[in-house]
Amino acid sequence: MVFEAFEVVTVPFNSDGWGPPDASDTSSTSVAAANLLPNVPLASFSRAEKLGRVADWTRALSNPSARPPTGSKSDPSSIFDFSAFAVDEGFGLLANSSGNPDEDAAFRLVDGKPPPRPRFGPKWRFNQFHNRNQLPQRRDEEVEAKKREAEKDRARRDRLYNNNRNNLHHQRREAAAFKSSVDIQPEWNMLEQIPFSSFSKLSYTVQEPEDLLLCGGLESYDRTYDRITPKAERRLERFKNRSFKVTTSDDDVIRRLAKEDKATVFATDAILAALMCAPRSVYSWDLVIQRVGNKLFFDKRDGSPLDLLSVHETSQEPLPEGKEDINSAHSLGLEAAFINQNFAQQVLVKNGKREAFEEPIPNVSEGEENASVAYRYRRWKLEDGMYLVARCELQSTVDLNNNKSFLTLNALNEFDPKYSGVDWRQKLETQRGAVLANELKNNGNKLAKWTAQALLANADMMKIGFVSRVHPRDHFNHVILSVLGYKPKDFAGQINLNTLNMWGIVKSIVDLCMKLSEGKYVLVKDPSKPQVRIYEVPADAFENDYVEEPLPEDEQVQPPEESAEAGAETNGAAEDKKSDDHA
Repeated sequence: MVFEAFEVVTVPFNSDGWGPPDASDTSSTSVAAANLLPNVPLASFSRAEKLGRVADWTRALSNPSARPPTGSKSDPSSIFDFSAFAVDEGFGLLANSSGNPDEDAAFRLVDGKPPPRPRFGPKWRFNQFHNRNQLPQRRDEEVEAKKREAEKDRARRDRLYNNNRNNLHHQRREAAAFKSSVDIQPEWNMLEQIPFSSFSKLSYTVQEPEDLLLCGGLESYDRTYDRITPKAERRLERFKNRSFKVTTSDDDVIRRLAKEDKATVFATDAILAALMCAPRSVYSWDLVIQRVGNKLFFDKRDGSPLDLLSVHETSQEPLPEGKEDINSAHSLGLEAAFINQNFAQQVLVKNGKREAFEEPIPNVSEGEENASVAYRYRRWKLEDGMYLVARCELQSTVDLNNNKSFLTLNALNEFDPKYSGVDWRQKLETQRGAVLANELKNNGNKLAKWTAQALLANADMMKIGFVSRVHPRDHFNHVILSVLGYKPKDFAGQINLNTLNMWGIVKSIVDLCMKLSEGKYVLVKDPSKPQVRIYEVPADAFENDYVEEPLPEDEQVQPPEESAEAGAETNGAAEDKKSDDHA
């Protein structure tokens, strides 16, 4: 094996300093020149300076084949030219670090590439998330826009949730409690179907009515009931042997006015109020319409829902379904009618003087005491040759500013605070407005009908009592918590009851019925849809369907003491009969 000889070159000795000797040294010039590599420039430095890179291969050459002048940037030998640069620790090669202030101002960063770091680990993730130089900066407008979008999405979800919740309650109430007020027979012929949406656009102006007759007698209102509070409540009393209102066809005065040809259309204030406030109704109801000659009679059948007062009708919370439940719609209707009649008689001055009018109340049975009520028969002109006579009801009088004023008396009843959502005993004294607003939500149709009746009767004031059960499970005993008074026109404005729209509905129904032939018809509010239907029925319909039979004990509106006495009398009579049979 042959090895080549290793030749040791001559290393010149620099007696003046570090590094190769200068070219000025003639003694060692020839030796130093012989040892220098070709095309490698000499970078002079001192021993205090740190050594850095030997060559910078990152410099790009535009045309390597062309040989530019020596020392230019494109010279291939310039990759070894570090005569004007020095290396700064941690930052790469820096320009001109000779210490001269003029030269220090010309420093520039040649290589700013940071040292490599580990890609994974908690520190890397933290830097990646918080490094603003690597992530795009989020503007304030973008942040606000995203916040607004999030708020819209949340509001949309809440709205959909509430709508679904209300629809579920509404559907459940319709399926469970809403039944037709009258059984539609197969032989009935449906003539018209009118949606409530068509009623909202109607409007009609009538002239001031004319008073034809005033019957009955009124007692004065006891103003001490205006000072009743939940802390000073009064027990609701019961009044027996007092006659109350009769329907249109049974009213002797209306029959007489019809014979005298005083009008074309006849009705009562309760029937007109049901028509005027039909778009607000939820429960099913019906009216009997009779066309006799050129006259039209709006009547109600025996056992009609109009004889009772609806409770919790416009509320979204469902009521119990069973009739035997004391909080069912039917039981509450009986209870409300019982409360309303007794309240209207209790708030009068005891043993006061009754003001009698032209005629007594028609159709009063013997042995019955006339209730404090006055029937005002009024006539409206609907158009040329067409007049409407309505019997309007007033319950009391009061002296205001030395003027006699007529009042209507009605009562709202609280049966269970958990259904209504507001406890009257806690809120009625301090937050009357909240209690009334809650009642408008739950009983809007009933309050609208009372207001319409007060407007038809031209009452100066309508008194509304707040009557509650002594205990939520006791539907026989009640207490009066408060009595509030309102002017009918002002109250109609508060509940958004438009008089022009009310008369527009009545006028449209009258015009429709006047086109029918002679006979009997039934107007029925659909139990599940906001619309009314008109059926043609036989002439003998509703004449034999009312059978007088006792109501179940749970539905009888009488005090427990009376029930016990009645039961004792019945048992005693049964024992007497048994003894007679045995004898």
